[in-house]
Amino acid sequence: MRLSALILAAALPTTALAGPDRVSILLGSEHFNATEDFREFNPGVFLTWEGQTFDYSVGVFQNSYSNVSPLVSISYDIEVAPEFEVGAFAGLAVYPGEGDRFDHSIGNVIPLIGLQARYRNVFAQLLPAAGQSTDGVLAFGLTFDLD
Repeated sequence: MRLSALILAAALPTTALAGPDRVSILLGSEHFNATEDFREFNPGVFLTWEGQTFDYSVGVFQNSYSNVSPLVSISYDIEVAPEFEVGAFAGLAVYPGEGDRFDHSIGNVIPLIGLQARYRNVFAQLLPAAGQSTDGVLAFGLTFDLD
């Protein structure tokens, strides 16, 4: 758990001192062409600090193996229409005791990368996978401004 705390502390940008701009509630996921039975109800909460170029998030969620995972991420979004954004993100999540299930990991720390979209208060993220146990994951939830 110390590694989790270290990752979260190191990833917080200095703008975090001003307080988060957004809270997001992860609800679930869909695993495409899964070869095992994943948990697809994945409750979680994330706080996001919106910068001029990048957004920084930190949070915790119940992963698809039913364990609690802390996560940090950075994203870049483009507003393509009023209240509609698309973008890309990268992050690190701790999957306790599950690192060996992934092709790429540093112990139990898993790198994440994908595309995301937000329309009003609904968000979705698409994460590609190597096809070992799934071809990809679609995660979705609700998000709210804190201003």
